[in-house]
Amino acid sequence: MKHIVTLIAVVFMLSCGKEGRQVTDSEDYNEYLAVADPNTTSKYFELWNTKIKPDSLQLMSFGHVASEYNRFFKSTGDITYLKKAEKALQKAVNIANINKEGYARALARNYISQHRFKEALQMAQLADSIGGGKKDTQSLLFDVHMELGNYGLAEKYLDSIKDMSSFGFLIRIAKWSDYKGDLDSTIRFMEKAKKKAESSNSKNLKLWSYTNLADYYGHAGRIDDSYRHYLKALSLDPQNAYAKKGIAWIVFSHEKNSVEALRILDAVTQSHQSPDYYLLKAEIAAFMGKENERIKNLDEFYKQASNVAYGDMYNMHNIELYLSHTQQYDRALHLASKEVENRPTPESYNALAHSYLKSGDKAKALELVEKYIVGQTFEPGILLNVAKVYKANREFEKVTALKQELMGAVYELGPSSEAEILNL
Repeated sequence: MKHIVTLIAVVFMLSCGKEGRQVTDSEDYNEYLAVADPNTTSKYFELWNTKIKPDSLQLMSFGHVASEYNRFFKSTGDITYLKKAEKALQKAVNIANINKEGYARALARNYISQHRFKEALQMAQLADSIGGGKKDTQSLLFDVHMELGNYGLAEKYLDSIKDMSSFGFLIRIAKWSDYKGDLDSTIRFMEKAKKKAESSNSKNLKLWSYTNLADYYGHAGRIDDSYRHYLKALSLDPQNAYAKKGIAWIVFSHEKNSVEALRILDAVTQSHQSPDYYLLKAEIAAFMGKENERIKNLDEFYKQASNVAYGDMYNMHNIELYLSHTQQYDRALHLASKEVENRPTPESYNALAHSYLKSGDKAKALELVEKYIVGQTFEPGILLNVAKVYKANREFEKVTALKQELMGAVYELGPSSEAEILNL
Protein backbone atom coordinates (compact mmCIF):
# COMPACT_ATOMS: atom_id res chain seq x y z
CA MET A 1 0.00 0.00 0.00
CA LYS A 2 2.87 2.34 0.86
CA HIS A 3 4.39 1.80 -2.60
CA ILE A 4 1.05 2.60 -4.28
CA VAL A 5 0.72 5.86 -2.33
CA THR A 6 4.29 6.80 -3.23
CA LEU A 7 3.66 6.06 -6.91
CA ILE A 8 0.54 8.23 -6.92
CA ALA A 9 2.49 11.07 -5.32
CA VAL A 10 5.25 10.81 -7.94
CA VAL A 11 2.73 10.75 -10.80
CA PHE A 12 1.02 13.79 -9.31
CA MET A 13 4.27 15.78 -8.99
CA LEU A 14 5.24 14.95 -12.54
CA SER A 15 1.85 15.89 -13.93
CA CYS A 16 1.80 19.20 -11.98
CA GLY A 17 5.24 20.13 -13.22
CA LYS A 18 4.49 19.35 -16.84
CA GLU A 19 3.51 22.28 -18.98
CA GLY A 20 0.98 21.90 -21.78
CA ARG A 21 2.10 22.20 -25.39
CA GLN A 22 2.87 25.82 -26.22
CA VAL A 23 -0.16 27.37 -27.92
CA THR A 24 0.18 31.07 -27.26
CA ASP A 25 2.75 33.58 -28.46
CA SER A 26 3.01 36.92 -26.68
CA GLU A 27 3.75 38.57 -30.01
CA ASP A 28 0.16 37.75 -31.01
CA TYR A 29 -1.42 39.79 -28.23
CA ASN A 30 1.17 42.22 -26.83
CA GLU A 31 -0.24 45.10 -28.85
CA TYR A 32 -3.63 44.55 -27.17
CA LEU A 33 -2.14 44.85 -23.68
CA ALA A 34 -1.17 48.49 -24.10
CA VAL A 35 -3.18 50.40 -21.51
CA ALA A 36 -5.52 52.95 -23.04
CA ASP A 37 -8.23 55.00 -21.40
CA PRO A 38 -11.60 53.48 -22.37
CA ASN A 39 -13.78 55.66 -24.57
CA THR A 40 -16.71 56.68 -22.39
CA THR A 41 -18.25 59.35 -24.55
CA SER A 42 -19.08 60.05 -28.18
CA LYS A 43 -20.72 62.75 -30.26
CA TYR A 44 -23.72 60.42 -30.53
CA PHE A 45 -23.95 60.13 -26.76
CA GLU A 46 -23.50 63.86 -26.18
CA LEU A 47 -26.18 64.65 -28.75
CA TRP A 48 -28.85 62.58 -27.03
CA ASN A 49 -27.69 63.22 -23.47
CA THR A 50 -28.11 66.99 -23.88
CA LYS A 51 -31.77 66.43 -24.71
CA ILE A 52 -32.47 64.90 -21.28
CA LYS A 53 -33.69 67.36 -18.65
CA PRO A 54 -34.89 66.63 -15.08
CA ASP A 55 -38.50 66.67 -16.28
CA SER A 56 -37.72 65.41 -19.75
CA LEU A 57 -40.17 63.45 -21.86
CA GLN A 58 -37.63 62.96 -24.69
CA LEU A 59 -38.32 59.24 -25.03
CA MET A 60 -35.82 58.49 -27.81
CA SER A 61 -33.08 60.21 -25.81
CA PHE A 62 -33.47 57.78 -22.91
CA GLY A 63 -33.18 54.74 -25.19
CA HIS A 64 -30.12 55.99 -27.04
CA VAL A 65 -28.36 57.18 -23.88
CA ALA A 66 -29.04 53.85 -22.14
CA SER A 67 -27.54 52.01 -25.10
CA GLU A 68 -24.39 54.12 -24.88
CA TYR A 69 -24.16 53.61 -21.12
CA ASN A 70 -24.32 49.84 -21.73
CA ARG A 71 -21.46 50.16 -24.20
CA PHE A 72 -19.41 52.13 -21.68
CA PHE A 73 -20.08 49.46 -19.03
CA LYS A 74 -18.85 46.70 -21.33
CA SER A 75 -15.67 48.58 -22.17
CA THR A 76 -14.82 49.67 -18.61
CA GLY A 77 -16.58 47.25 -16.26
CA ASP A 78 -17.64 50.30 -14.24
CA ILE A 79 -20.95 49.43 -12.55
CA THR A 80 -21.88 53.13 -12.49
CA TYR A 81 -22.66 53.01 -16.21
CA LEU A 82 -24.92 49.98 -15.86
CA LYS A 83 -26.86 51.74 -13.10
CA LYS A 84 -27.18 54.88 -15.21
CA ALA A 85 -28.50 52.78 -18.09
CA GLU A 86 -31.03 51.27 -15.69
CA LYS A 87 -32.32 54.71 -14.67
CA ALA A 88 -32.67 55.85 -18.27
CA LEU A 89 -34.57 52.68 -19.22
CA GLN A 90 -36.85 52.88 -16.19
CA LYS A 91 -37.80 56.40 -17.25
CA ALA A 92 -38.39 55.21 -20.82
CA VAL A 93 -40.66 52.37 -19.66
CA ASN A 94 -42.62 54.78 -17.46
CA ILE A 95 -43.34 57.37 -20.16
CA ALA A 96 -43.50 55.28 -23.33
CA ASN A 97 -46.74 54.83 -25.24
CA ILE A 98 -45.02 53.55 -28.38
CA ASN A 99 -42.46 50.68 -28.24
CA LYS A 100 -42.96 50.30 -24.50
CA GLU A 101 -42.31 46.57 -24.91
CA GLY A 102 -38.90 47.30 -26.47
CA TYR A 103 -37.84 49.43 -23.52
CA ALA A 104 -39.16 46.77 -21.12
CA ARG A 105 -37.03 44.14 -22.86
CA ALA A 106 -33.97 46.39 -22.67
CA LEU A 107 -34.56 46.98 -18.96
CA ALA A 108 -34.98 43.22 -18.43
CA ARG A 109 -31.57 42.63 -20.01
CA ASN A 110 -30.09 45.31 -17.78
CA TYR A 111 -31.54 43.49 -14.77
CA ILE A 112 -30.06 40.20 -16.02
CA SER A 113 -26.63 41.84 -16.10
CA GLN A 114 -27.18 42.89 -12.48
CA HIS A 115 -28.38 39.36 -11.50
CA ARG A 116 -31.81 40.78 -10.65
CA PHE A 117 -33.55 37.90 -12.36
CA LYS A 118 -36.99 38.14 -10.77
CA GLU A 119 -37.24 41.79 -11.80
CA ALA A 120 -36.04 40.79 -15.27
CA LEU A 121 -38.90 38.29 -15.45
CA GLN A 122 -41.39 41.01 -14.50
CA MET A 123 -40.16 43.23 -17.33
CA ALA A 124 -40.23 40.30 -19.78
CA GLN A 125 -43.79 39.53 -18.77
CA LEU A 126 -44.72 43.20 -19.20
CA ALA A 127 -43.31 43.12 -22.72
CA ASP A 128 -45.21 39.89 -23.39
CA SER A 129 -48.49 41.41 -22.18
CA ILE A 130 -48.07 44.37 -24.54
CA GLY A 131 -47.48 42.04 -27.46
CA GLY A 132 -45.09 43.76 -29.85
CA GLY A 133 -41.92 42.01 -30.99
CA LYS A 134 -43.17 38.59 -29.97
CA LYS A 135 -40.08 36.63 -31.07
CA ASP A 136 -37.77 39.01 -29.22
CA THR A 137 -39.84 38.64 -26.06
CA GLN A 138 -39.95 34.85 -26.35
CA SER A 139 -36.16 34.82 -26.74
CA LEU A 140 -35.86 37.00 -23.65
CA LEU A 141 -38.19 34.73 -21.68
CA PHE A 142 -35.98 31.76 -22.60
CA ASP A 143 -32.94 33.65 -21.28
CA VAL A 144 -34.63 34.66 -18.03
CA HIS A 145 -36.04 31.22 -17.28
CA MET A 146 -32.64 29.62 -17.90
CA GLU A 147 -31.16 32.02 -15.34
CA LEU A 148 -33.93 31.21 -12.87
CA GLY A 149 -33.57 27.45 -13.30
CA ASN A 150 -37.04 27.08 -14.83
CA TYR A 151 -35.76 24.71 -17.49
CA GLY A 152 -39.14 23.33 -18.55
CA LEU A 153 -40.44 26.83 -19.30
CA ALA A 154 -37.17 27.74 -20.99
CA GLU A 155 -37.50 24.76 -23.33
CA LYS A 156 -41.06 25.81 -24.18
CA TYR A 157 -39.89 29.28 -25.22
CA LEU A 158 -36.96 27.81 -27.13
CA ASP A 159 -39.38 25.68 -29.16
CA SER A 160 -41.49 28.78 -29.87
CA ILE A 161 -38.59 30.58 -31.60
CA LYS A 162 -37.18 27.61 -33.52
CA ASP A 163 -35.55 28.82 -36.73
CA MET A 164 -32.23 27.34 -37.85
CA SER A 165 -31.58 30.43 -39.99
CA SER A 166 -31.77 32.75 -36.97
CA PHE A 167 -28.64 33.81 -35.09
CA GLY A 168 -30.72 34.33 -31.96
CA PHE A 169 -32.11 30.81 -32.05
CA LEU A 170 -28.72 29.23 -32.80
CA ILE A 171 -26.98 30.80 -29.80
CA ARG A 172 -29.86 29.74 -27.56
CA ILE A 173 -30.03 26.15 -28.81
CA ALA A 174 -26.26 26.10 -28.22
CA LYS A 175 -26.82 27.24 -24.63
CA TRP A 176 -29.53 24.62 -24.18
CA SER A 177 -27.24 21.89 -25.55
CA ASP A 178 -24.52 22.98 -23.14
CA TYR A 179 -26.98 22.77 -20.25
CA LYS A 180 -27.88 19.22 -21.38
CA GLY A 181 -24.19 18.26 -21.44
CA ASP A 182 -23.99 17.85 -25.24
CA LEU A 183 -20.82 19.81 -25.97
CA ASP A 184 -20.49 18.57 -29.57
CA SER A 185 -23.92 19.95 -30.45
CA THR A 186 -23.18 23.15 -28.55
CA ILE A 187 -20.11 23.78 -30.67
CA ARG A 188 -21.87 22.81 -33.89
CA PHE A 189 -24.68 25.32 -33.27
CA MET A 190 -22.25 28.05 -32.24
CA GLU A 191 -20.21 27.50 -35.40
CA LYS A 192 -23.40 27.98 -37.43
CA ALA A 193 -24.11 31.15 -35.46
CA LYS A 194 -20.60 32.39 -36.18
CA LYS A 195 -21.16 31.99 -39.92
CA LYS A 196 -24.40 33.98 -39.59
CA ALA A 197 -22.58 36.72 -37.70
CA GLU A 198 -19.77 36.90 -40.24
CA SER A 199 -22.17 37.03 -43.18
CA SER A 200 -24.05 39.89 -41.51
CA ASN A 201 -20.72 41.62 -40.78
CA SER A 202 -22.08 42.74 -37.41
CA LYS A 203 -19.22 43.56 -35.05
CA ASN A 204 -21.28 42.82 -31.94
CA LEU A 205 -22.54 39.47 -33.22
CA LYS A 206 -19.06 38.44 -34.32
CA LEU A 207 -17.62 39.36 -30.92
CA TRP A 208 -20.35 37.32 -29.22
CA SER A 209 -19.64 34.35 -31.48
CA TYR A 210 -15.87 34.44 -31.18
CA THR A 211 -15.71 34.72 -27.39
CA ASN A 212 -18.42 32.12 -26.77
CA LEU A 213 -16.88 29.70 -29.24
CA ALA A 214 -13.48 30.25 -27.64
CA ASP A 215 -14.97 29.23 -24.30
CA TYR A 216 -16.64 26.12 -25.71
CA TYR A 217 -13.53 25.08 -27.61
CA GLY A 218 -11.63 25.31 -24.33
CA HIS A 219 -14.19 23.05 -22.63
CA ALA A 220 -13.67 20.56 -25.46
CA GLY A 221 -9.88 20.62 -25.11
CA ARG A 222 -9.45 22.39 -28.46
CA ILE A 223 -7.01 24.90 -27.01
CA ASP A 224 -5.60 26.08 -30.34
CA ASP A 225 -9.08 26.91 -31.62
CA SER A 226 -9.94 28.61 -28.36
CA TYR A 227 -6.83 30.80 -28.51
CA ARG A 228 -7.40 31.66 -32.17
CA HIS A 229 -10.95 32.85 -31.49
CA TYR A 230 -9.93 35.01 -28.54
CA LEU A 231 -7.43 36.66 -30.90
CA LYS A 232 -10.17 37.14 -33.50
CA ALA A 233 -12.24 38.93 -30.87
CA LEU A 234 -9.30 41.19 -29.98
CA SER A 235 -8.72 42.04 -33.63
CA LEU A 236 -12.26 43.47 -33.64
CA ASP A 237 -12.13 45.02 -30.16
CA PRO A 238 -8.55 45.53 -28.88
CA GLN A 239 -9.88 46.50 -25.42
CA ASN A 240 -11.99 43.37 -24.98
CA ALA A 241 -11.16 42.36 -21.40
CA TYR A 242 -13.02 39.04 -21.60
CA ALA A 243 -10.87 37.81 -24.50
CA LYS A 244 -7.69 38.86 -22.69
CA LYS A 245 -8.84 36.98 -19.59
CA GLY A 246 -9.46 33.94 -21.80
CA ILE A 247 -5.91 34.06 -23.14
CA ALA A 248 -4.57 34.50 -19.60
CA TRP A 249 -6.44 31.33 -18.60
CA ILE A 250 -4.86 29.36 -21.47
CA VAL A 251 -1.41 30.62 -20.47
CA PHE A 252 -2.04 29.69 -16.83
CA SER A 253 -4.08 26.49 -16.97
CA HIS A 254 -2.71 24.88 -20.13
CA GLU A 255 0.84 26.19 -20.33
CA LYS A 256 1.42 26.64 -16.56
CA ASN A 257 3.06 30.01 -17.23
CA SER A 258 1.82 31.86 -14.17
CA VAL A 259 4.11 34.88 -14.60
CA GLU A 260 2.84 35.59 -18.10
CA ALA A 261 -0.78 35.03 -17.09
CA LEU A 262 -0.40 37.62 -14.33
CA ARG A 263 1.24 40.04 -16.76
CA ILE A 264 -1.84 39.83 -19.00
CA LEU A 265 -4.25 40.25 -16.09
CA ASP A 266 -2.28 43.16 -14.66
CA ALA A 267 -2.70 44.96 -17.98
CA VAL A 268 -6.44 44.23 -17.98
CA THR A 269 -7.08 45.45 -14.44
CA GLN A 270 -5.41 48.78 -15.14
CA SER A 271 -8.25 49.79 -17.45
CA HIS A 272 -11.15 47.46 -16.66
CA GLN A 273 -13.03 47.36 -13.35
CA SER A 274 -14.24 43.86 -12.58
CA PRO A 275 -13.69 42.37 -9.10
CA ASP A 276 -13.55 38.75 -10.30
CA TYR A 277 -10.22 39.36 -12.06
CA TYR A 278 -8.63 39.67 -8.62
CA LEU A 279 -9.95 36.26 -7.61
CA LEU A 280 -8.20 34.76 -10.64
CA LYS A 281 -5.03 36.66 -9.80
CA ALA A 282 -5.27 35.27 -6.25
CA GLU A 283 -5.66 31.73 -7.62
CA ILE A 284 -2.56 32.14 -9.77
CA ALA A 285 -0.58 33.62 -6.88
CA ALA A 286 -1.58 30.65 -4.71
CA PHE A 287 -0.39 28.24 -7.40
CA MET A 288 2.93 30.09 -7.43
CA GLY A 289 3.18 29.86 -3.65
CA LYS A 290 3.09 33.64 -3.25
CA GLU A 291 0.95 33.96 -0.14
CA ASN A 292 1.28 37.73 0.23
CA GLU A 293 0.17 38.26 -3.36
CA ARG A 294 -2.75 35.89 -2.85
CA ILE A 295 -3.96 37.82 0.20
CA LYS A 296 -3.44 41.17 -1.50
CA ASN A 297 -5.60 40.15 -4.45
CA LEU A 298 -8.31 38.66 -2.23
CA ASP A 299 -8.41 41.92 -0.29
CA GLU A 300 -8.77 43.89 -3.52
CA PHE A 301 -11.59 41.63 -4.68
CA TYR A 302 -13.44 42.06 -1.39
CA LYS A 303 -12.93 45.81 -1.42
CA GLN A 304 -14.32 46.18 -4.94
CA ALA A 305 -17.14 43.62 -4.61
CA SER A 306 -18.34 45.36 -1.42
CA ASN A 307 -19.59 48.28 -3.53
CA VAL A 308 -23.35 48.30 -2.80
CA ALA A 309 -24.04 49.13 -6.45
CA TYR A 310 -23.17 45.53 -7.36
CA GLY A 311 -26.11 44.18 -5.38
CA ASP A 312 -26.20 40.39 -5.86
CA MET A 313 -23.80 40.28 -8.82
CA TYR A 314 -20.92 38.81 -6.81
CA ASN A 315 -22.81 36.61 -4.36
CA MET A 316 -21.33 33.40 -5.78
CA HIS A 317 -17.82 34.80 -5.69
CA ASN A 318 -18.30 35.97 -2.11
CA ILE A 319 -19.55 32.52 -1.09
CA GLU A 320 -16.38 31.00 -2.52
CA LEU A 321 -14.32 33.59 -0.67
CA TYR A 322 -16.02 32.75 2.65
CA LEU A 323 -15.71 28.99 2.15
CA SER A 324 -12.22 28.66 0.72
CA HIS A 325 -10.31 31.62 2.10
CA THR A 326 -11.84 33.22 5.20
CA GLN A 327 -13.69 30.22 6.70
CA GLN A 328 -16.78 32.36 7.40
CA TYR A 329 -19.14 29.43 6.98
CA ASP A 330 -22.17 31.11 8.57
CA ARG A 331 -21.93 34.02 6.15
CA ALA A 332 -21.58 31.58 3.26
CA LEU A 333 -24.68 29.67 4.39
CA HIS A 334 -26.70 32.87 4.64
CA LEU A 335 -25.64 34.09 1.21
CA ALA A 336 -26.10 30.68 -0.43
CA SER A 337 -29.63 30.44 1.01
CA LYS A 338 -30.35 33.85 -0.49
CA GLU A 339 -29.05 32.71 -3.88
CA VAL A 340 -31.29 29.63 -3.82
CA GLU A 341 -34.24 31.89 -3.08
CA ASN A 342 -33.29 34.25 -5.91
CA ARG A 343 -32.53 31.56 -8.48
CA PRO A 344 -32.97 27.87 -7.55
CA THR A 345 -30.44 26.54 -10.06
CA PRO A 346 -28.00 23.63 -9.63
CA GLU A 347 -25.27 26.26 -9.26
CA SER A 348 -27.08 27.88 -6.31
CA TYR A 349 -27.81 24.54 -4.66
CA ASN A 350 -24.16 23.59 -5.14
CA ALA A 351 -23.15 26.69 -3.19
CA LEU A 352 -25.62 25.79 -0.45
CA ALA A 353 -24.54 22.14 -0.30
CA HIS A 354 -20.87 23.15 -0.20
CA SER A 355 -21.67 25.60 2.63
CA TYR A 356 -23.38 22.86 4.64
CA LEU A 357 -20.47 20.50 4.02
CA LYS A 358 -17.92 23.07 5.23
CA SER A 359 -20.15 23.78 8.24
CA GLY A 360 -20.07 20.09 9.21
CA ASP A 361 -23.58 19.06 8.12
CA LYS A 362 -22.55 16.45 5.57
CA ALA A 363 -25.97 14.72 5.63
CA LYS A 364 -27.75 17.94 4.61
CA ALA A 365 -25.17 18.51 1.91
CA LEU A 366 -25.79 15.01 0.52
CA GLU A 367 -29.55 15.55 0.58
CA LEU A 368 -29.22 18.72 -1.51
CA VAL A 369 -26.77 17.10 -3.93
CA GLU A 370 -29.02 14.15 -4.67
CA LYS A 371 -32.23 16.17 -4.87
CA TYR A 372 -31.15 19.26 -6.80
CA ILE A 373 -27.78 18.72 -8.46
CA VAL A 374 -27.10 15.16 -9.66
CA GLY A 375 -28.32 14.78 -13.24
CA GLN A 376 -29.15 18.50 -13.45
CA THR A 377 -25.75 19.87 -14.45
CA PHE A 378 -22.47 18.81 -16.02
CA GLU A 379 -20.31 21.72 -14.83
CA PRO A 380 -16.93 20.33 -13.63
CA GLY A 381 -16.66 22.77 -10.74
CA ILE A 382 -20.01 21.63 -9.39
CA LEU A 383 -19.21 17.96 -9.95
CA LEU A 384 -15.97 18.39 -7.99
CA ASN A 385 -17.98 19.62 -5.00
CA VAL A 386 -20.44 16.74 -5.48
CA ALA A 387 -17.52 14.31 -5.27
CA LYS A 388 -16.37 15.96 -2.03
CA VAL A 389 -19.85 15.55 -0.55
CA TYR A 390 -19.91 11.89 -1.58
CA LYS A 391 -16.50 11.32 -0.01
CA ALA A 392 -17.59 12.94 3.26
CA ASN A 393 -20.60 10.60 3.30
CA ARG A 394 -18.44 7.55 2.45
CA GLU A 395 -20.11 7.05 -0.94
CA PHE A 396 -16.80 5.89 -2.38
CA GLU A 397 -18.12 4.15 -5.50
CA LYS A 398 -19.78 7.39 -6.60
CA VAL A 399 -16.55 9.27 -5.94
CA THR A 400 -14.61 6.84 -8.12
CA ALA A 401 -17.15 7.24 -10.93
CA LEU A 402 -16.65 11.01 -10.91
CA LYS A 403 -12.85 11.07 -10.61
CA GLN A 404 -12.09 10.01 -14.19
CA GLU A 405 -14.47 12.60 -15.60
CA LEU A 406 -12.97 15.27 -13.38
CA MET A 407 -9.40 14.44 -14.41
CA GLY A 408 -10.48 15.20 -17.96
CA ALA A 409 -11.61 18.65 -16.84
CA VAL A 410 -8.41 19.87 -15.14
CA TYR A 411 -7.94 22.57 -17.82
CA GLU A 412 -11.35 24.04 -16.98
CA LEU A 413 -10.89 23.71 -13.25
CA GLY A 414 -7.34 25.03 -13.13
CA PRO A 415 -3.96 23.45 -12.29
CA SER A 416 -4.57 23.36 -8.53
CA SER A 417 -7.61 21.12 -9.02
CA GLU A 418 -5.45 18.15 -9.95
CA ALA A 419 -4.34 17.66 -6.35
CA GLU A 420 -7.94 17.95 -5.13
CA ILE A 421 -9.12 15.31 -7.58
CA LEU A 422 -6.33 12.87 -6.79
CA ASN A 423 -7.05 13.28 -3.08
CA LEU A 424 -10.75 12.43 -3.39
